[in-house]
Amino acid sequence: MSFRRDVAVKMGFGFLAAFLIVNNAHAAPVGDAKAGQDVFDQECSDCHSVKPGKNKKGPSLFGVVDRKSASIADFVYSDPMRAYNVVWSVDKIDAYITNPKVAVPGGKMKYDGLANETERANLLAFLAAQK
Repeated sequence: MSFRRDVAVKMGFGFLAAFLIVNNAHAAPVGDAKAGQDVFDQECSDCHSVKPGKNKKGPSLFGVVDRKSASIADFVYSDPMRAYNVVWSVDKIDAYITNPKVAVPGGKMKYDGLANETERANLLAFLAAQK
C-alpha cells in the first residue's frame, strides 16, 4: 500500500485531501521584500529592470512571477531559454537563480548564482511584489 493510500485509509480521505493541497501548493515567498530590493540592486540591476517594458541585457523582471518563460516579445532569448518552457513560479525562479547554468544549460545569463538562501528568499519576495 502506498504512503498516501495508507494515510487515507488510516486518517480518512479528508485528511489526505488537505495533505495533498498543502504539499502541492506553490510556495509563497517568505522573505523580506525590502531586503530583497537591496539584493536586486546589488545582484541583478546591472542586467535587469523591474520597470514594465524596460529590458536591459536581460529581460524586465516586472511581473516575472507566474509569467511564462521567454515570453517578452521584444527581448531576444537564447535558444535554451526558449526551449526551457516553464511558468516562472517562485520555486522555478529559486532554482534558476541558485544556479542558472545548471537550470538552463547553454543559456546566455552570465551569472553564477545566488547561494545564500536568505538573500534568495528576500529577492523572491521582492520580485513577487513587482506586478
